[in-house]
Amino acid sequence: MAVIGDNQTPGLVCAHHHLYSSLARGMPAPPATPTNFLEILQLVWWRLDTALDANTIEWSAKLGALEALERGCTAIVDHHESPNAIEGSLSIIADACAEVGVRVNCSYGITDRHGAEGAAAGLAENDRFLAAGGRGMVGLHAAFTCDDDTIAAAAEMATNHGVGVHVHVAEGEDDTWQQLRGHTNNDWWLVHGVHLPSDHGLLGTIVHNPRSNMNNSVGYSRPQRFANATGLGTDGIGADMLDEFRVAFVRAREHDVETTPDDVWSWLEPGWSLMPEARNDVVTWNYTPMDPWRLAYSPGVSPTRVEIDGEVVFANGATTKVDANEIRAKAAEAAQALFTKLETTS
Repeated sequence: MAVIGDNQTPGLVCAHHHLYSSLARGMPAPPATPTNFLEILQLVWWRLDTALDANTIEWSAKLGALEALERGCTAIVDHHESPNAIEGSLSIIADACAEVGVRVNCSYGITDRHGAEGAAAGLAENDRFLAAGGRGMVGLHAAFTCDDDTIAAAAEMATNHGVGVHVHVAEGEDDTWQQLRGHTNNDWWLVHGVHLPSDHGLLGTIVHNPRSNMNNSVGYSRPQRFANATGLGTDGIGADMLDEFRVAFVRAREHDVETTPDDVWSWLEPGWSLMPEARNDVVTWNYTPMDPWRLAYSPGVSPTRVEIDGEVVFANGATTKVDANEIRAKAAEAAQALFTKLETTS
């Protein structure tokens, strides 16, 4: 169950995040109201990622890591895209998280949406980061935005580096996935899986993001139907994994009343398997006992102390390695610059 004391757990792991979305809250309204999943991508997220630069990447990562730490999440599996600021972007994210004290597994979401040159640059950034000793996977945005050759190149690169591929799969009805057949391995990270058939045949961990799926109105993936292991992520909506656990539980319970809190708590396990050091982190909470059956019905449970690698990085409501107020202030400045860019390029 990964509960190490009456009021303690290991560090929690967010198995799928988009740290660059940390600055998105309050962003200008899209030029038109999205009416489906593809339009949400086109009118919101693809506009945002093209506006990112090195400064906004840095402060979004610092803010996202800070917010994770404050919620007892000590490790993040991040999926990044910034098509106009690709080179060096994964190192910016890794360095920003390290400054805050949070572990991160980075990948750049390769896509052919910006042509062959853009796909090549995404491949190169994954290769550069991993070759330099960065902790990560090879990222793909989604099969439906990638050519077959790009998917094959990403799979080959991942094998060469001894890592998996981190890819969105069957999130919406437009998100075709069949091109991935024949490429996947057990170390792949298959994110969402909402529209995958139960007998899809893909290898890897399916990472469930219940709150995001509901927000985008793409449907319920029913993750318990898969033979694959199931992980739990937020898809960029913060990194409060206890809150995500509760949402995942009630969503699963709505579908199947026999679902137990233990069933859903087990979805945290793949994150710990990928980021095993987090198991040795110690988070002390303001609640006793830290039992999934109680946590499923107890909102407001918060950490009082977080130790990472034996170092206290959060105590008495404050971080010890960084100035949280400074990060929030500078992130707000970066967000305003981002919003201005979005308003002038809509």
